[in-house]
Amino acid sequence: MPIIICLGHLVADHTFWVEDVPQPPAKQVARRYSLGVGGLAANAAIAVARLGGQVRFWGRVGDDRNGAPLAEELAGFGVDTGAIRIVPGARTPVSAVLLDPVGERVVIAFRGEGLDLDPSILPMETLGEAGALLCDPRWPRAAEAALLAARRLGIPSVLDAEKSEARLLATLVPLVDHAIFSQPGLQIFAPGVAPAEGLRRALASGARLAAVTRGEHGTLWLAEGMETPAETPAFPVEATNTAGAGDVFHGAYALALAEGMSLPDAMRFASAAGALRARDGETPDRTAVEALLLSRA
Repeated sequence: MPIIICLGHLVADHTFWVEDVPQPPAKQVARRYSLGVGGLAANAAIAVARLGGQVRFWGRVGDDRNGAPLAEELAGFGVDTGAIRIVPGARTPVSAVLLDPVGERVVIAFRGEGLDLDPSILPMETLGEAGALLCDPRWPRAAEAALLAARRLGIPSVLDAEKSEARLLATLVPLVDHAIFSQPGLQIFAPGVAPAEGLRRALASGARLAAVTRGEHGTLWLAEGMETPAETPAFPVEATNTAGAGDVFHGAYALALAEGMSLPDAMRFASAAGALRARDGETPDRTAVEALLLSRA
């Protein structure tokens, strides 16, 4: 099994299922509540483990009441958490996620305090053991260092180019092989232009493939040597919880690259995994993804 390294955000997600998201001032009774692991790279790591890959998570948490239990819970999914650093005096990231009956969400995120560690604490010497590297933009200094090292070593790298500060995307996109944007992320990276032009700008900056995930409208992607973008259709599902679907897409895509899938097959594999997460609210296993792919062959 290939090893995937996922570097970035680990969050305590407080999720509330509500009938609607009211405008303030208001009170709302939740139909259901859960507390669990969240974060872009952490959700991707869980997806890799569920889909049959070996995965190591590189990240950091605070020494507050959320930090160590969150790392332990992530390990319970089969993720190697040996490189998680617990930072004295720091506060762990926390999110409140409001989900309506059709699975749309509002996320209120606290990204932690005191967490910006020097990336030299990470075991960069083991990066050469990986079949792929996936980074999110939430620990930018570490992502920059790891992406540079992966390019030197010829290890395929993936960036979850989620909504972030423009300067961070401008720094990281040129360093990555596969820049996969959310729609807001692409608009921040390339404001005021059509998606196809935004993807071209990502390639011109140094990425070797650029893609944008568009939910039920599928994924648009452009690789080196292609004149026009290709489109991978979305798998039609009835969404119940869209939270984490994009993260699962990224984890599945990184695993597909490490397994040597072609780009079209990797996009379909990732799309199927993300669709099942949106439909079921849980990260799918390999059997479920392959069944969906066969049903739409």
